[in-house]
Amino acid sequence: MAAPVAEPIDWMAYPGYVWDSGTARPIASLDTIRLDQLRGIEPQKRQLRENVARLAAGSAAHDCLLWGARGMGKSALVRAVLQDVHQQTDGKIALVQVAPGGLDGIATLIDELAPQDRAFVLFLDDLGFGASDKQESLALRSLLDGGVIARPSRVRLAVTSNRRTIVERSRDESEALHERDERDDALALVDRFGLTLGFHPCDRQTYLEIVRGYAQPLALDVDEEEALAWAIARGNRSGRTAYQYVCELAGRAGKAI
Repeated sequence: MAAPVAEPIDWMAYPGYVWDSGTARPIASLDTIRLDQLRGIEPQKRQLRENVARLAAGSAAHDCLLWGARGMGKSALVRAVLQDVHQQTDGKIALVQVAPGGLDGIATLIDELAPQDRAFVLFLDDLGFGASDKQESLALRSLLDGGVIARPSRVRLAVTSNRRTIVERSRDESEALHERDERDDALALVDRFGLTLGFHPCDRQTYLEIVRGYAQPLALDVDEEEALAWAIARGNRSGRTAYQYVCELAGRAGKAI
């Protein structure tokens, strides 16, 4: 009458995994676009790919923090880089996305990954740095520092945050002390990442370049004025807005995206 015993995860067979509530689920293919389609973030793309390629090769590599404006390709870049390096190295590296709250069972995950002859990037998406996220930040700081968890050199972190600045300044002088404490805690965490990449709102030309990067592989004609009007109607120019506009174009043309 007992529940069937779960099959052990094959940590060598898949390009990606999701870690949630102390269990892993394999992902047969990463949901991503090609790395060369991501435009307007060339320095970030180059630095992150170089770092992940080093990790896959068994060389020293950094934990990475990608922070900044929403919709500018932070999460997409992590997935695209991992897919690209995975393909170029015959699967010597894999992505493990840690679900929200998954840091509680991170020691178990590290134990499972430690004996594997493969590199792994633990992906934490949209991390907060505010007071409400203090417990998770402390757990992450402990993981980055080593602490009692012996993290293998071929297991590194990629963390994204949508904060435009890591700590926002308060306008209320009475909150100055709390603000300073929050800033110190956040910077103590940020300092533990060897590679930090900032993402900022794009200008008009960069936005149109991103639109063309998505449209060209689909042979879609872009009306620049319409593309700009689409961004204005949504209140921002970003990679996400550009993708949504191209999705609209593809739908009109009867094409999948």
